[in-house]
Amino acid sequence: MSRLPVFDNPLLLGFDHFERVLDRVAKSSAEGYPPYNIEQVSEEELRITLAVAGFSMDDLEVTTEDNQLVIRGRNSEDEATRIYLHRGIAARQFQRSFVLAEGIEVGAARLEDGLLHIDLARPIPEPEVRKIKIEKVQSAAKNSAKTIELDPESPKN
Repeated sequence: MSRLPVFDNPLLLGFDHFERVLDRVAKSSAEGYPPYNIEQVSEEELRITLAVAGFSMDDLEVTTEDNQLVIRGRNSEDEATRIYLHRGIAARQFQRSFVLAEGIEVGAARLEDGLLHIDLARPIPEPEVRKIKIEKVQSAAKNSAKTIELDPESPKN
């Protein structure tokens, strides 16, 4: 992918990280294998579904690396023993990455009818209310000072 002309501006120094992230997103969106869906199951839950027909559970790996969910697939079938007259089902290896937002937790992953379902949850934090006890402290100046009462009629020295 070519560089975005916006980041060539000499006034935008230090934005290399953003450019790398945009390049990575553009590269991953350009490859369309395997196709996937992202659905909102509830207010706090999401589900990513990948079409992985032809892959067994042993061929798939789901990991989290830093703030990314990474799904890898490598077909372990011995291709040398098969002779195809027509090959229309893709069985190539793949790696699909999803950047996870802060607080997203990866739940269960299950393979069902050629679809890999990965459940994600974003628990809504309960507001934590803590009562702080206020202690009464006697002032040190008040306790150590001597009280001198002056008689208003007595002469001052």
